[in-house]
Amino acid sequence: MNNRINFMNPDELLKNPAFSQIAITKGNGNTIYIGGQNAITKDLEIIGKGDIKKQTGYILKNIEIALNFCDARLDDLFKLTIYIVQGQDVRKGFEGAQDFLKKLSHPPVITGVIVAGLANPDYLVEIEAIAFRPDP
Repeated sequence: MNNRINFMNPDELLKNPAFSQIAITKGNGNTIYIGGQNAITKDLEIIGKGDIKKQTGYILKNIEIALNFCDARLDDLFKLTIYIVQGQDVRKGFEGAQDFLKKLSHPPVITGVIVAGLANPDYLVEIEAIAFRPDP
């Protein structure tokens, strides 16, 4: 079976180079759900306090670590849900994601949600991810 992720953007919907409208997984494999990641190290140090750009970049590095742990590639990623604390500059967060997004062959499906707060008041953004790793 041909395992893959198909990214699609119907002509009737907004086309944006930063995200896809639809992602369909096909074939045999594993779906990987990565829980909400924050800008925190394994030693409980918060990275980028007060800086959504730095926090976003660090969070995406954590997601890359999680994917690698699951023997998944960045191109196996197809969905990001981004929780942004109200009042934060979303554009600054997007700047922090650029290096990560440039590594992807296709922009993922993305949902952005503005929230009143996260688990720690120093967290400005939280990102969860879904990937599909085809069977070898």
